[in-house]
Amino acid sequence: MKRLAIIAVAFLALQATAQQKKERSNNQERGQKMMNLSAEEMATLQTKKMTLHLDLTESQQAKIHKLNLENATKRKAMMETRKARKESGNTPSKEQRLAMMNTKLDHQIAMKAKMKDILNEEQYAKWEKAQANRMNKSKNRKKGQGKKRQ
Repeated sequence: MKRLAIIAVAFLALQATAQQKKERSNNQERGQKMMNLSAEEMATLQTKKMTLHLDLTESQQAKIHKLNLENATKRKAMMETRKARKESGNTPSKEQRLAMMNTKLDHQIAMKAKMKDILNEEQYAKWEKAQANRMNKSKNRKKGQGKKRQ
């Protein structure tokens, strides 16, 4: 009876480990697919998603597409520099990480102000809620990386 219980526990542990590896590889594949898209394609996809979610007008779509294109271009450049830094083995110093975080936060503040100008109050509230959900999802994913799922 003890042997059967030990085998069952070992099987469950093996299954949980395999599932975590599969999830990590799926996330890496998704990231790689996004890397292969051009900035224009990323901006178009994001604009269409926002149009469906927020019910944007034609003029709002044009403004948001322009904004998404700028963001996608910057994001693509940042991915390339991060990839080059990772391949060379250079890690950013504490001051460089602080500067990157400040730049990121400044960009988020500017993006929020631009979106407030483009969207009406109802759309803006819906967009803010979606952004908060996205941030919470990201935080939860980061917290759970070292833990086993039940």
